[in-house]
Amino acid sequence: MDIRLKRAYTAATDADGTRVLVDRLWPRGVSKEKARLDLWLKAIAPSTELRKWFNHDPAKWEEFCQRYTQELEDNPEAVKRLLELADTGRITLIYGARDEAHNEAVMLKEYLEAGRR
Repeated sequence: MDIRLKRAYTAATDADGTRVLVDRLWPRGVSKEKARLDLWLKAIAPSTELRKWFNHDPAKWEEFCQRYTQELEDNPEAVKRLLELADTGRITLIYGARDEAHNEAVMLKEYLEAGRR
């Protein structure tokens, strides 16, 4: 399983493989042409309530991970879709957050690589 992470504001490359936006909201200032997405999977993103609660606060990271894991467990179809894509080749999870260490794509990558199905 080859899963990469990339900010939506970083240039797309052919090495990205299948590019999947995993944010519920479209990244500000990024055109569809620049994003070069293959899929926008809103259903895999944290709920609006969780996203607003977390607000990219690193102090809330551990609890965010627990809550987001529960949301992923409750959403097996979206998880299955990403796992199927990952089984066909490299995928890059695209996200808009400034914090490259504390965002839903980081957590989602760990979740997928842990083999949860």
